[in-house]
Amino acid sequence: MSNGVLEVSNDNFESEVVNSEKPVLVDFWAEWCGPCKQIAPVVEEIADEHSDRLKVCKMDVDANRETAVQFGIRSIPTLLIFKNGEVAGAQIGAVSKQQLLEFIQAEI
Repeated sequence: MSNGVLEVSNDNFESEVVNSEKPVLVDFWAEWCGPCKQIAPVVEEIADEHSDRLKVCKMDVDANRETAVQFGIRSIPTLLIFKNGEVAGAQIGAVSKQQLLEFIQAEI
């Protein structure tokens, strides 16, 4: 995993995501999910390229069911943008880097 991507859990989700001063992209994923593995390099590239204005986190839904349920994650990968502690947008499924960048731009 890229140095720019932070692995979050039920325990640190509030401090790392909800209370973040920067907008946060959270990738909800699971080890067994093919599309999650497909989009992972794109998420890492975005984390490395946009760390100045965006925090990027990943959350394993199998290990952190409580938070996944709290945010209504029913399909993975699901990418949520949090801004000022609130969900600002959602992108479901594996998408291209360009599509993900357009989603991020529209939400932050």
